[in-house]
Amino acid sequence: MLRPWPLEIQLDKKSDKAIYLQIADAVIDAIKTGKLVSGNALPGSRQLAELLKVNRNTVVEALDVLIAEGWLITIDRKGTFVTDSLPSIHHSSQNKIDPKIVIEEPKSFLVFDDGLPDSRLAPMNDLARAYRELFSRKSRWQIMGYSSELGNLEFRKSIAQMLNFKRGMSISQDQICITRGSQMAMYLASHCILKTGDFVLVENPGYKPAWEAFENAGATLLPVNVNSDGLDIDQVEKYLQKYSNIKAIYVTPHHQFPTTVTLSLKKRLKLIELSNQYNFTIIEDDYDNEFHFGQRPILPISSYSALKNYIYIGTFSKIVAPALRIGYLASSHENIQKIGNHRKIIDVQGDNIMEEAILNLINEGKIKRHLKKANLVYKSKRDYFESLLNQHLKDKITFTKPEGGLAFWIVPKEEIDVLDIFEKLKSQGIQIMSPSRFSFDEPIRGFRLGYASLSEKQMEEGIKAIAKLFN
Repeated sequence: MLRPWPLEIQLDKKSDKAIYLQIADAVIDAIKTGKLVSGNALPGSRQLAELLKVNRNTVVEALDVLIAEGWLITIDRKGTFVTDSLPSIHHSSQNKIDPKIVIEEPKSFLVFDDGLPDSRLAPMNDLARAYRELFSRKSRWQIMGYSSELGNLEFRKSIAQMLNFKRGMSISQDQICITRGSQMAMYLASHCILKTGDFVLVENPGYKPAWEAFENAGATLLPVNVNSDGLDIDQVEKYLQKYSNIKAIYVTPHHQFPTTVTLSLKKRLKLIELSNQYNFTIIEDDYDNEFHFGQRPILPISSYSALKNYIYIGTFSKIVAPALRIGYLASSHENIQKIGNHRKIIDVQGDNIMEEAILNLINEGKIKRHLKKANLVYKSKRDYFESLLNQHLKDKITFTKPEGGLAFWIVPKEEIDVLDIFEKLKSQGIQIMSPSRFSFDEPIRGFRLGYASLSEKQMEEGIKAIAKLFN
């Protein structure tokens, strides 16, 4: 089969962008400009590696990205081709398109998410290999049956060890429950410690999906303002003095969602004191502990031995990829037993095969190496994003450069209709989180802009568009 190649791909080995991403972006650009069209075949990975003078594995990574994003498809024993369905592309006249088919442009071509990782960095080849190895074992039948509702025992041991060594906690595997993502962990925690008529304190602005889980369990929410050093502890204390049935407080103290601020040590200690005094549970969501660019991440509130009532929630979805739904929670033996019993009602067990595969990557050091690589990439992206804010919005916003996490929180210096900004950007094909998504009542005057999944070009384009609307 004739392959319309070679395309000129210039690789910059001094660039911060990984070589496989340069290759992927070059192919995408060729498709967008019509050099490659639907149905065109690409060279094999070995041939392409020889043309570009790179390792074949690098080419395979680039092709995996393009296939995952829908630009390419593979056909068994035939090869790799440009997909027949490219709804976001204006094809040239050489393309054969049925005029009766209406091709809709995507609503958004540039998305500032809430701080998701770049899925293109995910160690998918390692994960796929771990899966294959599991199914090639002679004892593979053992992983196909039911396992504990709390999750794979060895995986729980590994999580407990990580929390003890890396996050200063002191727990056993029996105090861990593996869940299908952090939202499931939130749901299970809510239904095991809350009932109708209870109150839960929540950060404002804050994470609405957690609020919905608490309300679903019958609780009433009490909003607590967030200051430059975390939630307002004085307001917490006033609520406790006013209401006798406050059963929990939900916090994101490491990188507060959405403002990215860190809860100060003084406030952490006071919150622990209040929790013990008034007998309420601290539900701590440490959703992106792994992404920290300073000396080291702040230890969780749940690591303090003085704290009596806690539920600690973490996730692997941001470590590997958002589509990978593995979270976990740690708490007392009593709470974990309740959570396990409730888990069996809605989901007999978790994804035992995925847990085994992730465990293999942990034991082989793959996850550790992936995080090391990812943090270098994200730190570079954070610094570049900061430079764009200073270049285009310096006189119009205030922000604090985050020490970790994958998003910035920017606040306009002057009064501005934040919802109007949201709608105008949307009409331009640029999506940001609506401020109403993390506000308790009136929209908060600020924007959370995730940067990790964007290219430098996309970051610059998006920030310039936002800057124009601030004039």
